Amino acid sequence: MTTTSHYFEHDGLRFHYRESGSGFPFVFQHGLGGDSTQTFGLVSPPPGFRLITLDCRGHGDTRPLGPEAKLSIPQFADDLSALLDHLHLEQIVLGGISMGAATALHAVLTWPERVRGLVLSRPAWLDEVRTAGFEVFGFIAQLIRRYGAFQGAIRFQESPEYQSLREKSPDNALSLLAQFAHPRAEETVAKLERIPRHQPAHRAALWAGIRVPTLILGNRDDLIHPWEFAVEYARRIPGAELGELTPKSTSLERYTSDTQRFVTEFLVKLTTHSNIIPSIP
Repeated sequence: MTTTSHYFEHDGLRFHYRESGSGFPFVFQHGLGGDSTQTFGLVSPPPGFRLITLDCRGHGDTRPLGPEAKLSIPQFADDLSALLDHLHLEQIVLGGISMGAATALHAVLTWPERVRGLVLSRPAWLDEVRTAGFEVFGFIAQLIRRYGAFQGAIRFQESPEYQSLREKSPDNALSLLAQFAHPRAEETVAKLERIPRHQPAHRAALWAGIRVPTLILGNRDDLIHPWEFAVEYARRIPGAELGELTPKSTSLERYTSDTQRFVTEFLVKLTTHSNIIPSIP
């Protein structure tokens, strides 16, 4: 399936987004330090759907960095709204991974009229500032600022923090080490300082007001994305489905195929309800 890249101007930045397929739009947002290659590496849109991912500010090929104060989940949702306006998309199925899940949640609670279905994969926040398990992001940022990305990565691998992560959650350890490898790691390091301090704007009680079909995905053995968070979302969002992914540290291939299967089944199921989205021809 052909994937194409595009750009649009908004708020003084040149935003990059990627899309493939055709039909009803499924906007699936990446996680912290990732970009559209993450989502497109996990999901191929089923027939009748158009997969779209926006590179958030500070990520991917969206440039320049812009004001560091705007590196926030609410701003990412505003930027996403600007993309929908640019593409003249009135309604979408919306989803995201980790940081992308937080962006999707903020968006559906802020402009629910545009969302017809919701996918939250590996959520990393509930409704409060996260502390436990997130201190490592500040440590990584300090290393990058002090030593640069290359030397910072070496020192990180030598640190007790990294060794502990390798024992408890190998996937988390590798994912965090990858933060040093991004081509713009030094330029965009502020995202590692600001995003983990995210204060959700909506309390958990408001999740009960989500009235669209919802899929929650999570996996065990993950300190950054606790399985219990996925369970809590599924419990509080009316009618939400909960799917368990194979941990990446167990099998990256199965994790990827699990994500594809759950998302495809969810999207196709939406087409069986004519009041949700148009049926696939």
